Order: sequence, then C-alpha cells, then structure tokens
Amino acid sequence: MPVSASSPQPAPATAAPEPPSHAASRLRRVVAVGGTILVLFALWEILTYYVAYTDDAYVRSDLVGVAPEVTGPIIGLYIVDNQAIKKGDRLYKIDPTPFQLDVNTRQAQIEEQSALVRVAEEELSTAQAALESAKSAHTYAVEQQARFAVLAASNNAPRAELDRADNELRRTAAEKTIAEIAITKAKTSINVHKAALDVAKAEKATAEWKLGKTDVLAPTDGWIINLTVRIGDTATVTIANVGIVDAHAWRIMANYKEYYIRPLKDGHTAWVWLDSDPWRFHKARITGVARGISRNPDPPMLLPYVAPTTDWIRLQRRIPVTIVLDGPPPDGKLYMGADARTVIFPR
Repeated sequence: MPVSASSPQPAPATAAPEPPSHAASRLRRVVAVGGTILVLFALWEILTYYVAYTDDAYVRSDLVGVAPEVTGPIIGLYIVDNQAIKKGDRLYKIDPTPFQLDVNTRQAQIEEQSALVRVAEEELSTAQAALESAKSAHTYAVEQQARFAVLAASNNAPRAELDRADNELRRTAAEKTIAEIAITKAKTSINVHKAALDVAKAEKATAEWKLGKTDVLAPTDGWIINLTVRIGDTATVTIANVGIVDAHAWRIMANYKEYYIRPLKDGHTAWVWLDSDPWRFHKARITGVARGISRNPDPPMLLPYVAPTTDWIRLQRRIPVTIVLDGPPPDGKLYMGADARTVIFPR
C-alpha cells in the first residue's frame, strides 16, 4: 500500500556510547587514590612540622633517698608504705643509748678539764704571790749586800757579814727565778687545760649532734615509696634506706624528635594528656630543652640517654624537653614513671 506524503517518517536510531575500557577506569582510580594519599601526606607533614606531638613522654619527680647520719639499730618506725608525709615528720628512730652515753662521757671530760683549769689558775695566783715576795726579798738583799760591801771595804763590818749578804742575795734571786718559772708553768698548764676543755666541748657538741640525728626526719613533702625498713634493721650512715617521691618536683619529660625542637623555647604553652588521667588535657609550659643527649647507654650518665629503638624499630634521635603543669590534676594525683602524651602548638 502506498505511503502518504504527510505520514511521519521514523527517526533514525542514535548510536549508544561506547563503555570506557577497563584499563582507563582502573587508571583513574589509581590516580585518585594516589592523589589523596599525597594530599594527606602533605597535610600531615605540614601539621607535624608546626605542631609538635609525642607519645614518648612520662611523668617524673625527684626520688629523695633518705640516709641516716649515724649508724645504729632501728628501734622505732613511724611510717608505712605509700604514706603521704610532710617535711620534718619522723620516719624512724635509731637506738640513742650509745650516743647518750657518749654525751655523758664528754660532759665528764668538760667538768674534769674545767677543774684542772681552776687548779692551774690557783697555781698561777700562788706563783705570782711568790714572785712578789721574792722580788721584795731580793730588793732588800741587794740593798743589804751593797751596804755590807761598803762597810767591809772600809773594815767597818766583818767579812762574814758580807758573805751572808752575798748568800742572801743569791738565794732571793733564785727564789725569784723559781717563782717566774712557776708562773710560766702555770700559764702553760692553763692554756693546755683550756685547749683540752675546748676539745671536750667540741666533742660534746658532736656527740649531742649525733644524738639528735637518731630521729630521722623527712627532708621534704612527698610520699613514701617501696618501704622495706623494719624495726631491728641496722641503719648505716650514708646508705639510703627510705625513698620519698618529692611532692614539689613534678614535671613531664617529653622526648621530641630532633626536627620538632627547633622552635621550642622556655615558656611556650604545651598540653599534656596523662594516661593516669585520660580524656583530659592539662595546660603546661616548657621549662627547658636539653642541649645534649648521650649516644652511649653506659655510665657515667652525665647526659640523658634516650633509647633510639623501640620494638626493634630504629627511631630518629629524640631530645628531652621538660614540661611543667600550670596546676596539678583536678584530683591532685601524679604518678612517677606514668606515661603521658604532649602536644605543642605553633606560637
């Protein structure tokens, strides 16, 4: 049948787009993932360059080792483990008996030397009186000898009287010399006994000091840690037997990688996360950046040593930074050696 000229003609069919190849789709995904990784890496590098963060940090205080200043058996213990104490609190007592006996001995020596000083002073007074008497007798003897010498020369006195006058002159001169020697001896004796008295007083003061040290006192506020002392133990001078965690020396030791420490300065603000007090950030400040570390773990440890490895992974060298909290945690508790994390933002 013939088709009318006014009849609509069917539209030509359009060609369907070719599906992208599998390789091109995969390439786009790789580029997208790689680009994302590069952007994230760049952002991370920028962030870590300006924001100093480390989880290699810990809480630190001073561990004060209390050593007795005298040696002796412990007869009284006034503390328990983990007890909070104040400066001046008694920790333990050493048997004071031998030290009290020493004080008594020194006191007896003082009294003895004091008595000897008084005796020597009396001898000095006696010798001085004898010297005055000898001087008077000697003066009279000199006058008599001179008179009899003149009389004997003019034959107005017998020679025997002159001889007696000469003898009396020699005797009084000898007595004067003896008195002078006695004075010197008495003065020397006084000096010797006074020196001995000073020594006895010094020894007594030392003995009293030792007696006072039989009560061992806390040198600072803090907490008793790892107490092992028991009544009956012998406390030995200079050997610490009680440890105290100082309540006034808390700080955070944060080991920062070398490239972090360039902008760090004393007084910069830091934020601290304590693992013992999680989910809280505590404001703090930098109080010091170490100017050196030891690369050798062997003593003497005059420089701090920071291990360069962890779990067999070699780490970049880290420098200790000291950070102090602006205030104590809300519950007032810090634990020496506990882990912490710190972050320092750009200024």
